[in-house]
Amino acid sequence: MERLTQPEEEAMQVLWQLDGGFVKDVLERLPTPPPPYTTLASTIRNLERKGYVRAEKLGNSYHYAPLLRSEDYRQKFMSTFVSDYFRNSYKDLVSFFAKDKKISAAELQEIIEMIEKRQSE
Repeated sequence: MERLTQPEEEAMQVLWQLDGGFVKDVLERLPTPPPPYTTLASTIRNLERKGYVRAEKLGNSYHYAPLLRSEDYRQKFMSTFVSDYFRNSYKDLVSFFAKDKKISAAELQEIIEMIEKRQSE
């Protein structure tokens, strides 16, 4: 799976929210200022080339549908991120956020409870 650029990921986020759409649909939902229509169209064509969306010609335009669920992309992205930046250690990832005060003791306790619950299932 080829990594997405920031503009590609923004377009995919919208396509996932809409469960597919036309370039104009994506353009309407991107943050201000949105890119030019032709730039966004090129970005979405790149997503098609990379295998993230499929295009269906409807009249004079194309409807783009995601081929990958957002959850699957998130899992792959996080695995790569943790591998690249934290030597594949989720412990190092969590401690990074704890040291940077981005996660509280209460949130850590919730995470521990989720892990323990999952292990007992």
